[in-house]
Amino acid sequence: MDFNLTEEQAAFRDMVRRWVDNELPKSLSRELEAREKEYPFELWEKLREAGFFGIGIDEEYGGQGGDVMIQMILARELSRSLGGLLWVWGLTSFAGAKSIGLYGTDEQKAEFLPKIAAGDCRVSIGFTEPGGVTDVLGAMSTTAKKVDGGWVLNGEKMWSSASHVADYILLLARTDKNVEKRHQGLTLFFVPTKSEGMENHLLEKLGMRAVGSSRVVLNDVFVPDNLVLGEPGNAWYMLLPTLNNERIMVGAQCLGAIDGVLEDAVDYAKQRKAFGKPIGQFQAIQHYIADIATWQQQVELMLYYVSWLQSTGQECGVQANMLKMVASESAVKAADLGIQILGGMGYSAETDMQRYWRDHRILRITPISNEMVRNSIAESFGLPRSF
Repeated sequence: MDFNLTEEQAAFRDMVRRWVDNELPKSLSRELEAREKEYPFELWEKLREAGFFGIGIDEEYGGQGGDVMIQMILARELSRSLGGLLWVWGLTSFAGAKSIGLYGTDEQKAEFLPKIAAGDCRVSIGFTEPGGVTDVLGAMSTTAKKVDGGWVLNGEKMWSSASHVADYILLLARTDKNVEKRHQGLTLFFVPTKSEGMENHLLEKLGMRAVGSSRVVLNDVFVPDNLVLGEPGNAWYMLLPTLNNERIMVGAQCLGAIDGVLEDAVDYAKQRKAFGKPIGQFQAIQHYIADIATWQQQVELMLYYVSWLQSTGQECGVQANMLKMVASESAVKAADLGIQILGGMGYSAETDMQRYWRDHRILRITPISNEMVRNSIAESFGLPRSF
């Protein structure tokens, strides 16, 4: 049993950490996030120049390789400064590189993976429907009808992040209504965002503002057959392995946020004085910092364990759900205590605590609510469904 990173992994972590400190200080992240509806193209270009979009893509397609552990180390280190802006990288990595790499044909891989690795293609996700968030299958009303040479899509998607600047949307639609179970008859499409009949409407939200999330409307949008991913009707079975990856990504983002909260809290506790001494000398502040550090250790161990399970091809669905639940709740608790430690400055837009809280509060709800996660964990012990 070895809890240490390999030499290669540790060297990669150290390189990314130095790069973040030099290229993406928290002051820049605050500035980018404060622009709210302005997508941070400047950040995209920095990530492109660093070659980070090639992480996880095979070298034969112009990528740098790297398993899920390397990807999660990158996500953690970026999130320490970026917080929710991590998804400027994460969306295309997950919805683009991961999805094309797993379900794409040889032709689709040859066409899209080199573009993604080079940072020349942005990808969004279109799974959630207006009628439901966690209940993706029950709320699925977007349809795709087969026509000569392709499919015609109609419906709406909600919370499609960065779709207003994306080149493609990884979109889930129902292609067969005559099925025994609702997870059957679903198909995955790689939809060009410039397609005729597609509308994009930005939504107001609490956190992750600069990334932007939209309501996407599809009115008779034609998608050619060569942009169908995998076998029509079997999308849900294809998606299940990538859902674990998405939960691991959430764990990495939350751990990076806890890293950022802890270093800011400790620094402030050492410098800020009250009643003639540093506030870090007060027991209450010490307890807060001890709690944050403990949550950091817990989430780190879970993240590396689940990443190891997936990278070695072992079943990790339950563990990925546990990680997502613990990490998201720990990140929000840590940021909340960080605000308490900084006092009024923790509530100020001049510091990052409020940004960490706002950006990570949503992760208790998405990509699956923590209540549903708990249901799923309980069901793994043979308990009946509660809904």
